[in-house]
Amino acid sequence: MPPVKRPSKLASKVRPSVLSAALIVAAVTAASAAIAPAHAVPVSEKRAAAAFEEPASEVRGTLPGGGRYVLHEPARWNGTVLMWNPGYGGAPEASAAPNPTVRGWLLSNGYALAGSTAAAGGWGVEGLIGNQPALLDAVESELGKPEFVVSWGSSMGGLTSVANMEAYPQMFDAALPLCGSVAGAIPMLNGSLDGAFVLKMLLAPGDNRLELVDVQDEPTRQAAFREVLDEAQATPAGRARIALAAAVAQLPSWTQAGTPEPSPRDYAAQQEQLYAAFMFGVISPRQPLEERAGGNFSWNTGVDYARSLDQSGQAKMVRSLYAEAGISLANDLKTVNTAERVSADPAAVAYMQANATPLGDIDGPVLSLHETGDTAPTVTQAGTYAERVRRNGDNAFLRQAFVDRPGHCNFADAEIAAMVTTLQQRLDSGRWASLAHPATLNRLADRIAKEDNLGRGGSFSSFQPPRMLRPERAEGN
Repeated sequence: MPPVKRPSKLASKVRPSVLSAALIVAAVTAASAAIAPAHAVPVSEKRAAAAFEEPASEVRGTLPGGGRYVLHEPARWNGTVLMWNPGYGGAPEASAAPNPTVRGWLLSNGYALAGSTAAAGGWGVEGLIGNQPALLDAVESELGKPEFVVSWGSSMGGLTSVANMEAYPQMFDAALPLCGSVAGAIPMLNGSLDGAFVLKMLLAPGDNRLELVDVQDEPTRQAAFREVLDEAQATPAGRARIALAAAVAQLPSWTQAGTPEPSPRDYAAQQEQLYAAFMFGVISPRQPLEERAGGNFSWNTGVDYARSLDQSGQAKMVRSLYAEAGISLANDLKTVNTAERVSADPAAVAYMQANATPLGDIDGPVLSLHETGDTAPTVTQAGTYAERVRRNGDNAFLRQAFVDRPGHCNFADAEIAAMVTTLQQRLDSGRWASLAHPATLNRLADRIAKEDNLGRGGSFSSFQPPRMLRPERAEGN
């Protein structure tokens, strides 16, 4: 179906069909280098309001690299295709939107939707990036050439969406990362190493089950960290040390959905929030990522943990809890700073630089959305990504939106719809103006929620994200 032309459209870029080396090999192996045959099945997508139901078609198939793909065609295409990237450990079948309600709303508003899976699950960034040229070929085979191609996704898929912008600058017009680890795998896991390192050195330095890197037994590691964490939480000294470990990992002090935000001086309540988030935010599975990278890609050589605490924004809380417990913060910091450090495998670092730790080198609009209380990734990822974009001179392309609440990817449907609409307006007009201002986003989300009966969620807020304490992409930088 050719796109319905809109008068405000800018001229489309010419998009050559560029296949990565891996995809070329796979395509040659497959008959005639084509995408495996797929079947088209008419389906009916429902919006939250039944009155907006529109027919669409669904196409599923297999990409040359072995991943699965899906394409949803709207009844009346607006010329934009949104290419979805799933989060970590996604489903075996491809999806093209974060949930069915958003998918139905997007189709009803004319967006074509596509998405893929990596042939190997888990940390599938390499496969997802490699899928993109063939996925766009599938879109063009069914629909013709889009006017705009947008890469989007959530969590790991949010990272993949900005990595796609850098890998294929002639293919993608824009990116919409939701709750994405946009600064990349290397700084994210370095922050996790810092928190785990401090916790182990202060609470159980001789416990070999607490594997920091080169993980051999992830389930045992997880159970052991949980055991040590829970035992420590039962004492004032243990709670203070958990707070120190969480602070250097840059966990936020409001992490639990459905709970009130702790007051600025309620350090006990803040510590409870840090404890509750520690396993998810710091002791996240490492072994599958190391296996994908071929070794350990994290390090803490040269890190001054006293300085990290001072720059964490949570030093007052930690000092107060240490004083209450009657233990010496200076002694604990000395213990941590004199402990044997961890070095990385350069080859594994190189793999995770590519798959992916973005440079922030973009030549089209990127609009990101984060919850301020997210713990994996923390909102500091947004600050570091913005800094990289500025260093490349591309800050005019970037806008970042925030909702002030805890949670990971718990966005309301109207919030997501407002983000997509805003990015489309930016593509149509060629200017951001005030499109991504919190007040503008709130008015838009309010209107969408009212007119289309989508869940509204909270409010977009003005927020200046801090940068990561460990933003570096390579050891020694």
